[in-house]
Amino acid sequence: MTAESLPKDALIETLQGLLGERLSTAAAVRERHGKDESYHPAKAPDAVAFAESSEEVAAIVRACAAAGRPIIPFGTGTSLEGQVAALHGGICIDVSALDRVLEVNAEDLDCRVQAGVTRKQLNQHLRDSGLFFPIDPGADASIGGMTATRASGTNAVRYGTMREAVMGLTVVLADGRVIRTGGRARKSAAGYDLTRLFVGSEGTLGVITEVQLRLHGIPEATSVAVCPFDDLEGAVNTAILTIQSGIPVARIELLDEVQMDAVNRYSKRNEAVKPTLFFEFHGTDAWVREQAERVGALSAELGGGDFRWASLQEERNALWQARHDAYYAALALRPGAQGWPTDVCVPISRLADCLLETKKDIEESGLLAPVVGHVGDGNFHLVYVIDPDDAEEMARAEAHNERMVMRALAMGGTCTGEHGIGYGKMKFLQAEQGEAVAVMRQIKQALDPDNLMNPGKVIAP
Repeated sequence: MTAESLPKDALIETLQGLLGERLSTAAAVRERHGKDESYHPAKAPDAVAFAESSEEVAAIVRACAAAGRPIIPFGTGTSLEGQVAALHGGICIDVSALDRVLEVNAEDLDCRVQAGVTRKQLNQHLRDSGLFFPIDPGADASIGGMTATRASGTNAVRYGTMREAVMGLTVVLADGRVIRTGGRARKSAAGYDLTRLFVGSEGTLGVITEVQLRLHGIPEATSVAVCPFDDLEGAVNTAILTIQSGIPVARIELLDEVQMDAVNRYSKRNEAVKPTLFFEFHGTDAWVREQAERVGALSAELGGGDFRWASLQEERNALWQARHDAYYAALALRPGAQGWPTDVCVPISRLADCLLETKKDIEESGLLAPVVGHVGDGNFHLVYVIDPDDAEEMARAEAHNERMVMRALAMGGTCTGEHGIGYGKMKFLQAEQGEAVAVMRQIKQALDPDNLMNPGKVIAP
């Protein structure tokens, strides 16, 4: 913080003059904005500022900079590694009211949106254009938050992640300057790629207020299939062989038998309680049929059971909704417990080794930790269903998580495929990136010398 820091009350008075009733110091509002979807405890900010434009965000940031107080951006609060926790107090900037789709360029397959627009809202807006935005992390997250955490999700195996989807940004820097990065051109060799610098920065380098996005045409045909397996190895190897065979599936999702049991109970399904793959295929009718037949044959060779089609849109939607509700289904297995979601990602050739060793470790540790995975790109998740007040159980979960992460790193993977670092995985970032973390710290110090932007996340001071 700066030596000239002003009292907290003076900052709040300044912001009240700027925002009026859109600055809240109510305990319930502050508590809600200091907590994400994870087990990490709430760390409430001093106040929540509900901004309505990039200019207002800049004015709030300038006031916070003058007062030497932290700034924590907030979209929908669906992050999973404590990214929104106000570890050092400060002002939370809620961008949910920045919710306008500013332009859609259908001929060029791109659009520009404000940061508070959610992915479902965007796709609803696009419904008559023949286009859609494919990045689907499950939660109806804000586009700004998805950009800040470099989100991906179930469609990443075909459409990539937010890294590929974001073409340009409007960002408010720590000193209140507003900059535009990137643009609408499909490629550029003009200077440093600042857009990629802010994608995945988790609010530690600036506040994202607008995003230029790449869109895709809605496929002519979509088909979904579900296939249970007698063992996890067969399911994982089917996913690996599907990718290695060059079959362009849109999604391959894995749920282990524990998660399938949870899904059946929570979503009132009647699926086999076995390791199960969910597939989705996009293309023409003929192309979708060919893809599905090839995958069905691979599944049968590797121990797959009934390759069941979901032909009606209502059934497809119900299946994917059940998959998206997997986190809440897992929590329902142990009422009163909390969820600790974690993830790793490895090269596809090492997925079977990593997943099978992790699954064996779960069983030996006596933990309740259902497995789900975007296995088409080597990314899988656990949800430790735990009692945070049980020190012994927490210690077992922490030890298991560390073994899983280090196992993934040893296999050439990463400590997080999509959840991000926040403050929950900071030590693993050091283990993964080594001396590169020092370079990240230099970038952080150059753009935010007073450490006001979401301090305590990603990079230790």
